[in-house]
Amino acid sequence: MAAMIRNPILPGFNPDPSICRVGDDYYIATSTFEWYPGVQIHHSRDLVNWRLIRRPLERASQLDMRGNPDSCGIWAPCLSYCDGLFWLVYTDVKRFDGNFKDAHNYIVTAEGVEATWSDPVYVNSSGFDPSLFHDDDGRKWFLNMQWNHRPESFGGSPKSPAFDGILLQEWDERTRKLVGPVKNIFAGSSLGLVEGPHLFKRDGWYYLTVAEGGTGYDHAVTMARSRAIDGPYEMHPNAHLITSKNHPEAALQRAGHGQYVETPDGQAYHTHLCGRPLPPYRRCTLGRETALQKCVWREDGWLYLGSGGVVPEVSVPAPAHAIAAPPPAVIESDFDEPELPLEFQWLRTPAPERIFSLTWREGHLRLFGRESIGSWFEQALVARRQEHHSFRAETLVEFAPETYQQVAGLTHYYNRHKFHALGITRHETLGRVVTILSCPGDFPHGRLAFPAGSGVAIPEGPTRLAMEVRDNDLQFFWRTKADDDWKVIGPVLDAGVISDEGGRGEHGSFTGAFAGMFAFDTSGNAMPADFDRFGYEATTAQG
Repeated sequence: MAAMIRNPILPGFNPDPSICRVGDDYYIATSTFEWYPGVQIHHSRDLVNWRLIRRPLERASQLDMRGNPDSCGIWAPCLSYCDGLFWLVYTDVKRFDGNFKDAHNYIVTAEGVEATWSDPVYVNSSGFDPSLFHDDDGRKWFLNMQWNHRPESFGGSPKSPAFDGILLQEWDERTRKLVGPVKNIFAGSSLGLVEGPHLFKRDGWYYLTVAEGGTGYDHAVTMARSRAIDGPYEMHPNAHLITSKNHPEAALQRAGHGQYVETPDGQAYHTHLCGRPLPPYRRCTLGRETALQKCVWREDGWLYLGSGGVVPEVSVPAPAHAIAAPPPAVIESDFDEPELPLEFQWLRTPAPERIFSLTWREGHLRLFGRESIGSWFEQALVARRQEHHSFRAETLVEFAPETYQQVAGLTHYYNRHKFHALGITRHETLGRVVTILSCPGDFPHGRLAFPAGSGVAIPEGPTRLAMEVRDNDLQFFWRTKADDDWKVIGPVLDAGVISDEGGRGEHGSFTGAFAGMFAFDTSGNAMPADFDRFGYEATTAQG
């Protein structure tokens, strides 16, 4: 039986997929927002099996996000290949709320995806979601949406005038600057909120795909074409190539923002982001994920989904040589190597040596307690993506706090307004305790709840911590290293609030849930916590 592409191909927080083929190799770059290092790049040779191979923005000269608000940072990268180089275009967004975005666009290059990438070249700051198109005449063109802080707009007062059309300008690689006139080439459809532009060329036509409708449940991939790169662009007969906005029953919701790719034998595919909401609250606990749809070209010269209509499918035909993807494995990290395992990231800072070490104590990840959990500057939190609706995570920690201002442990984390944390700390009468710090979506104040009260007294020494997430429910556990049985602590918590839709709501944040280890020390003494291992295992939901 032929292998099928099973969506999402990149589960968990992997939005805004830009796809690039070089020979028989496919690469997808996705947004990482405030998580460091910046931009995830996955590789495949058959469009079915994907492996994370690189995060190229890894040093201060390329990226420093200290102070970036939640859901800012790296938005919508574009990955391409030309002239013997990989080109990566990205935005670092410095502001979220209010009329402004302060979005700065850059280009980096490398001879290979897994090589060291160049220092960035600054391009512009007129809007986010940049892309770079390499035309067949050797010229290069830079696109981005234009951000408008005023009520007036290009194209005649669309639903959201802030999304002020798609800009096009030539990029001169010799001078490494934009040159010539800047032109607003596309106002979008009546759906509005036009962003995420990507260009490709076929049979003398320039095809433009954009994201529209916002990144929530009205999201869509909209398509247009022109004989001239600067327009005018005519709309696709259906306006939208991919969308679930009028189909609440579809398994893949929030479908939009992607890019076209062809196989070596000319088969057509298109990536898009998507979300899989859990009943009964319709919250996407895995954030925005990456999916891939099989497409066909029809006689009218337009691209359509191979399945017909506009609604994306969970299973689509794969190239003939593809093999079935293996089932999810148990992931164990023992921290025996001097480098952090690739599945882990941290938040914002290009100075990871300030927050963790893998060489301070052999076989351990040492976190240095820094600022409070949820800080936008220097937070010691190392975590991996939640990739399954139900999972179990465990860790073994050694931590000897001297004050209640020193806390370390295990967390289910989204941002400063949405997290649950199981922490070891010191209580003035109970002594060393394990307790729960929770912020279940309290925006904008970020006030904590303490579901386990002052906590449970525990003996000194290594302590095992665990959490089980079953769809919308989370339960924490603990035991000493010598105990045979796990002990429940606190009530069942709302795991579903650790989602895009939780707390502030659908468009208030759009990253994803993480499971990981944290330490903070608001006394300023940088009390360390040593983690001996971290395990993550997909499980089956109850009921």
